[in-house]
Amino acid sequence: MALTAENLTVRRAEERGRADFGWLDSRHTFSFGEYFDPRHMGFGPLRVINDDRVAGGGGFPTHPHRDMEIISYVLDGALEHRDTLGTHSVIRPGDVQRMTAGTGVRHSEYNASDEEPVHFLQIWIIPERQGLAPGYAQKAFSDAEKRDRLRLVASRDGRDGAITIHRDVDLYATLLSAGKSVTHEIAAGRGAWIHAARGALSLNGEALQTGDGVSVLGPAVLTLNATEETEALLFDMAMD
Repeated sequence: MALTAENLTVRRAEERGRADFGWLDSRHTFSFGEYFDPRHMGFGPLRVINDDRVAGGGGFPTHPHRDMEIISYVLDGALEHRDTLGTHSVIRPGDVQRMTAGTGVRHSEYNASDEEPVHFLQIWIIPERQGLAPGYAQKAFSDAEKRDRLRLVASRDGRDGAITIHRDVDLYATLLSAGKSVTHEIAAGRGAWIHAARGALSLNGEALQTGDGVSVLGPAVLTLNATEETEALLFDMAMD
């Protein structure tokens, strides 16, 4: 099915909300914190994509969450995570971390370096139900697994070695070489969000740059073609 203006919407990087605290430079794809835009409250169960850059030695002190699936995806640097489940980990490029906040959890996130910045995506997905038991998972996916293909990194059923999330959402990551492409079919009743983490690509002919996002309603066949070295995420989710 060809994409049309009715089932494809582009969210340009420069249109996102921004919070700049010196130690943190954050771009908000959807409404978050002091940034509120009723036109951009999320897409389906996808509630937050924050594009965060944290200066060396900076970070988020211990704070609470509940009833949310929180995914951290590091692009550069290293992010140190501690929580009240007893978890202490460092998240690096290639790692995907999921924290189920459920009935309540407190955690902190700090740049693991005192000098080098860390650049990561913080993603929130509304869980299938409230009151889940808090939990945590983390797994590394090599560049080779994502090179010029869509690698499933998170899903409801944890198939193909993906981490599990408590929602009917398939999250794919790809590292596309310049001139390479991948395709993905979105079924009726499902939607897709494509986030260009870095680089440049086209989605069915629509040019996308670093930080751009696109929502698509199925049914549709998507073709992502990189015009330069590109890293991108694709969410395939039930829209009910």
